[in-house]
Amino acid sequence: MLTVFDNNKNIYDAIRFGANGYVLKKSAPDAIINAIKDVFEGGAPMNSSIATQVLQMFAGMSPATQNYGLSEKEKAVLQSLVDGNSYKMVAASLNISIDTVRTHIRNIYEKLQVNSKSAAVAKALKDRIL
Repeated sequence: MLTVFDNNKNIYDAIRFGANGYVLKKSAPDAIINAIKDVFEGGAPMNSSIATQVLQMFAGMSPATQNYGLSEKEKAVLQSLVDGNSYKMVAASLNISIDTVRTHIRNIYEKLQVNSKSAAVAKALKDRIL
């Protein structure tokens, strides 16, 4: 990626979508040529300021420890709990019955191996499940 943009979102998106490197246009012409050669040889060139930003982004991330096998609906219910909603509010926001919410909650507790709403919410946040 040869660009003028040096913000975290552009860097992250470029890498996520397959960029082999990230070089700023304000780099010296020789540095740009060397970066192209580096990519051709299988390298991943970056300006030092970009590399610093990438390292800081990765330092702030912690991958989910497990997938836990939650369905999309269970994740939606869990997200609603994380947002502080009651079971009744979860049912209303997801257009499902309160009994269906309770069924999803039971499944979530079993999959996350927890016994309470607060433990499920804490685990969702800690393990970045959502």
